[in-house]
Amino acid sequence: MAQLGRYRFLFIAVVFHLVYIYSIFSIYFVSPIVHGMREHSVETQEPPARRLVLFVGDGLRADKAFQSFPDPSPSDENSEDSKIPRPLAPYLRSRVLEHGTFGVSHTRVPTESRPGHVALIAGLYEDVSAVMTGWKLNPVNFDSVFNRSRHTWSWGSPDILPMFEQGAVPGRVDADTYDAEAEDSSKDALELDLWVFEKVKKLFQDAKTNATLDAELRREKNVFFLHLLGLDTTGHAHRPYSKQYLHNIKIVDQGVREISELMEQFYKDGKTAFVFTADHGMSDWGSHGDGHPDNTRTPLIVWGSGVAKPIVNDSGLAKGHEDGFSSDWGLDQIQRHDVAQADVAALMAYLAGLAFPTNSVGELPLSYLNIDMNAKAEALLVNAKEILEMYHVKEESKKSTELYYKPFAGLADETHSVEYRIARIQESITAGNADDAIRQCNELIALGLQGLRYLQTYDWLFLRTLVSAGYIGWIVFAITTVIDLHVLKEESETFRTLPSIMVFSSVLVALYSALFMQQSPWIYYGYAFFPVMFWEEIWARRPALIKGCKVLFGHVSTRMDFLKLVLSIIGFVGLLEALVQSYFQREIFTACYLLATTWPAFYGLAFLKENLILVVTWMLSCLLMSVFTLLPANKMEDLNLIVLSGILMFAVGVLYLLFEKSILVDSKASKDELSTSAVDGLSRIIMGIQVGLVALATIVTKSSIWYIQAREGLPAGTKYVGWITLVASLTVPYLHGLQPNNHYIHRLVVIFLQFAPTFIILTISYEGLFYFAFCLCLFSWMRLEYHIYAYRNRASTNAAACTNALSTAVAAATDRLSSLKDGDYRALTLADARIALFFFFFLQSAFFSTGNIASVSSFSLDAVYRLVPVFDPFSQGGLLILKLMAPFAVMSANFGILNRRLGVAPSALFMVVMAVSDVMTLSFFYMVKDEGSWLDIGTTISHFIIASLLGVFVAGLELVSEFIIGGVDFEKSSKKEVALSREKGTGRAKGSSTRTPTGTGSSNGHATH
Repeated sequence: MAQLGRYRFLFIAVVFHLVYIYSIFSIYFVSPIVHGMREHSVETQEPPARRLVLFVGDGLRADKAFQSFPDPSPSDENSEDSKIPRPLAPYLRSRVLEHGTFGVSHTRVPTESRPGHVALIAGLYEDVSAVMTGWKLNPVNFDSVFNRSRHTWSWGSPDILPMFEQGAVPGRVDADTYDAEAEDSSKDALELDLWVFEKVKKLFQDAKTNATLDAELRREKNVFFLHLLGLDTTGHAHRPYSKQYLHNIKIVDQGVREISELMEQFYKDGKTAFVFTADHGMSDWGSHGDGHPDNTRTPLIVWGSGVAKPIVNDSGLAKGHEDGFSSDWGLDQIQRHDVAQADVAALMAYLAGLAFPTNSVGELPLSYLNIDMNAKAEALLVNAKEILEMYHVKEESKKSTELYYKPFAGLADETHSVEYRIARIQESITAGNADDAIRQCNELIALGLQGLRYLQTYDWLFLRTLVSAGYIGWIVFAITTVIDLHVLKEESETFRTLPSIMVFSSVLVALYSALFMQQSPWIYYGYAFFPVMFWEEIWARRPALIKGCKVLFGHVSTRMDFLKLVLSIIGFVGLLEALVQSYFQREIFTACYLLATTWPAFYGLAFLKENLILVVTWMLSCLLMSVFTLLPANKMEDLNLIVLSGILMFAVGVLYLLFEKSILVDSKASKDELSTSAVDGLSRIIMGIQVGLVALATIVTKSSIWYIQAREGLPAGTKYVGWITLVASLTVPYLHGLQPNNHYIHRLVVIFLQFAPTFIILTISYEGLFYFAFCLCLFSWMRLEYHIYAYRNRASTNAAACTNALSTAVAAATDRLSSLKDGDYRALTLADARIALFFFFFLQSAFFSTGNIASVSSFSLDAVYRLVPVFDPFSQGGLLILKLMAPFAVMSANFGILNRRLGVAPSALFMVVMAVSDVMTLSFFYMVKDEGSWLDIGTTISHFIIASLLGVFVAGLELVSEFIIGGVDFEKSSKKEVALSREKGTGRAKGSSTRTPTGTGSSNGHATH
């Protein structure tokens, strides 16, 4: 029955967390796209330009585009001239100084290529669920500038162009892409941009001999899109301050100049508008994805037909530079006009005379336009009508499904209605009062966006209430189940009555009826089901809660006991809160590890003397672990650290092979089958292969790094050897099953060596050293917990053990092991909560010690290029996840072994961790921000998702633990350790009694099973 209860609990845990993880998407990331809007275009004016050219320098930071640097690729590196800083994009700079308007385009998270291009070309900020397509395809079709053009020619990456071709009217968008294999990070990415420029030149060259093509190119409302991926690929591989990245900027600038001049020579009418920008920036460590300013600030330079000339301030600092960001660009005299990224779509549509994309929330940046004020007011009014059309469609949709709809106050009554406001604006335009009309248009656009926001967040209060009730219900339900299964051991009965069943059933029926009438998504039914189910179960099993509390807290009889309990609870909650804060400050782990070095001292001097080597090992491992969270999360490739970690892991394997028998086989068990030559020989051969794979991984990684840094391309042989080494290291350990050595230390060494090559091949810096220190810390913790358990038991039975201590201890160990085989496990006590908390701490530490998992950009792709040099988000992401998950396999093995050595049920401590983990989840749920900087918003959302996944993750760890420690034998080691511990204790007990440390004494007689 306990097994049934265990698997039922795990199943509920996994399903609940997977459903509730999606709540963050239901609340914050509902797709903003709706359909059925009428198109709006400026029909009262002649289009400023007959055609538009869009250049997107993928991954180009705003500052790098405008700053000055020494020549990154001089003809003579020793010349003094090459060392003088100069702008790397002189042509684009000339557009800023003399011909057009410039500024900074501010992107939103996630700062990835797909959402960046969607914002630029469609004018909308896509929902993050598009990550499930690798930022390539459209989860929901949307309108775009390309779809509004007469025809669009595009060149560039197969990761970007197809989504705009597939989402447009068939035949309207031509997408010419290079092969995906061309995006090889081990080669020079300049070739990607040169390929694009050559393709554009060929198109116009072919037009000279193809009259049909020539006529098509000369039609109005055409758009040309050049996607330049070289900068992004080079930045990932070399960082955005490298000579390679800066040289790529020079190549892009030269290509933009050549294409611009080609266009002007071909058309000779001066009616072409040019836009140069980027989809996202790049961090100093060559990554992007989060809301760091280096990722969200991109250049925007617009010139050509219909574009305003630069506004020059000769007397001082021009407007727009007040933030100091552009102080070193040498452009202080030129006014800077910053925009939101979605505004670029509205700007392009107006310049080319196109209808505004119907899903666009971009605001037309008037300062970029070279037209009179009245024309600006008319254009802005059309822009406002397009945004309000979206609001009208979404409002009608919401009205049709809500039982009671409360309209947006800003546009509700007659004096604030859309029609009234538009009439007032039209009156101002007719009267020639353009400034007032523009002011009213800006107010109307702001109200329209607020109205869209209101409709987007309409269900938030209801959903937040359901989610909160669900998480709180799960925590109490999990605690109730743990008490029922592992404290009372299913002694209690449920207490259901007809009235209680009717009440909870009525609540569920009422919720479902409301959801059905409002045509709510199916996932909402899941959000409503779990709170009702949990609280009904809690109500029915309340006798177990009451009885369990009496059992757990029965030893609290004096004021001192109560004070100790209160202090323990404060410490428990304090550590959980510290773990919450560690998501923002990794250094908190350092403080926790340093405090953990003092933990054994709480058990007294006698305990320290008995376990001196173990305690020293624990302290050393904690000191080593405390270092990693002081190191930067964003790392540079360091071959020396990689080789050092490989040497340490290799040394562990060699030393184990040399001293295996002295570690595993005691003299009394030398005749056991585990120590026979056949088994010993086979086991040593397999482990020798594992050790050899560690050495091979170090060698092949060193070779791969050399080839990639030389930009010569990764040889197929090197790549295949890397793959073979990685796959073999993960599969060879299963050969131990042919004739297994079931000692738990042997099993842990096998698992350690199994993932060691992973932490060599897929590491760029100190991650391999972390793996070594983390495994050492887990091993010493597991043994230390067991010795504390044994010491505590001895202290509680010291008087009775003074006679014939050895036989008593061995008999106790034999009885306990026999009871474990029969499934008779000891009950949990309050002291076991500490063990669960330690495990939870290690769980968090494994996530954050080598990086900030809450930041997408803190995980470099440099390591995965050694196996997958061509961009592939799923395979490369899968390898990163493999490296991330490896420490948890080791952790689950140690925790599973500790679980069994302590005599508790296999799932008991895991279940406690699952209950505790959602205290953090609930904290992060209320910390989620939907206002403020996008860095804050993105960070808090990622924190919630990570904390939510922990429940599923811990459930998975339990199953992993059960698999990888299956068959492990503890009997001989347990008898020996208990006997030796007992001998030490009786010698000391003759002269003095033993005092049990505060808060660690066993209760209810369960500790001596």
